[in-house]
Amino acid sequence: MKKKVSMAMVFGLVSLWASAQGIRITHGPYLQAVGEKEVTVVWTTDVDAVSWVELAPAGDESFYAAERPSYYQTRDGNRVVGKLHKITLEGLTKGTEYRYRVLSRAVLRYEGQSDVLYGQVAATNVYSRPPLRFRTLDGGGAEVAFTVVNDIHGRVRDLGDLTRNVVYGQADLALFNGDMVNDMEDETAFFAGFMDEAVNRFASEVPVFYARGNHETRGAFNVSFSSYFPTNTGKLYYSFRQGPVHFIILDSGEDKPDSDIEYSGLSQFDAYRSEQREWLVKELQGESFRTALYRLVIVHIPPVDSDWHGTMEVREKFLPVLRNAGITAMFCGHTHRYKYVEPGSLHDFPILVNAPETALDVKADAAGMTVVRKDTGGKELNRFYYPAK
Repeated sequence: MKKKVSMAMVFGLVSLWASAQGIRITHGPYLQAVGEKEVTVVWTTDVDAVSWVELAPAGDESFYAAERPSYYQTRDGNRVVGKLHKITLEGLTKGTEYRYRVLSRAVLRYEGQSDVLYGQVAATNVYSRPPLRFRTLDGGGAEVAFTVVNDIHGRVRDLGDLTRNVVYGQADLALFNGDMVNDMEDETAFFAGFMDEAVNRFASEVPVFYARGNHETRGAFNVSFSSYFPTNTGKLYYSFRQGPVHFIILDSGEDKPDSDIEYSGLSQFDAYRSEQREWLVKELQGESFRTALYRLVIVHIPPVDSDWHGTMEVREKFLPVLRNAGITAMFCGHTHRYKYVEPGSLHDFPILVNAPETALDVKADAAGMTVVRKDTGGKELNRFYYPAK
């Protein structure tokens, strides 16, 4: 006996089919690995998709005034299908503003190049609101402004308060100096812990540079961390130059020995820090570092005031290389208390350890670099000035 198909069942199937073709941008976009000639845009979708970025010059002209060049994520000659989208735009001009939008087309079935079924497209809005913007870096620029925060541990309200000055056109970048979450158990913890708030505030237009903390090394998702924060070296230690400041970002790793039972035999941070030391020796010989008026080192674990293993590793492996190299200052976190360490026998530069409830607002030009430590209410707590050498 044949089963009768009701109109309700037909409409239900149609509804399911329409739903299956849908797609939504779930997180982002946010800017990564911004340089003088390139930028990487990162976002995620709720279903597998192929994605691209459309680019337009700055200005008031409608985004629809002309066909815009498209940039795709590819691997070995194929466009990438997935939920995490990372697209690098190359061949750009330094110190230049651009407008952009991201687009993702749902892939409903993918069984080889000859059998692909596409669904709908999700995109950022360029119709009823201005397109997103970014500006490439310029190492020869006259000035730079940025904010540093650390040890947020998922306190998104504090993150919003501390980054109130990170506004496009006023700040060039933001620096997250580690422990933005308690652990990296999954993607949800990563986005809900801080990155969604950063995107809501600024990260779609002002780039975030990240120095990993020891809490980002914990949890099953930690091995995926670098996929969400690509760098210009492909490593979690790297450098870049904006205006008169050369930034060196180091990854201090975990704070206990590799053999500690807490790490279940998976840690290899001693060798990793030794690898960074060798990179650092070469980094200090580069022209960008040598010609900068100010040279900042950003590292989560400070190399002072503790005999824990991670602290001693940072002290013994990094400080000898950095000593006598003309470092302006080192910014750290980790201890959850503020401290300013004057130059001493082990380091000929000051070390500023920032607290979780404060931010460092920094501005530098040809005359000097000013660092202002502020609380969540925007009140100035300390001010430091470093004249150009």
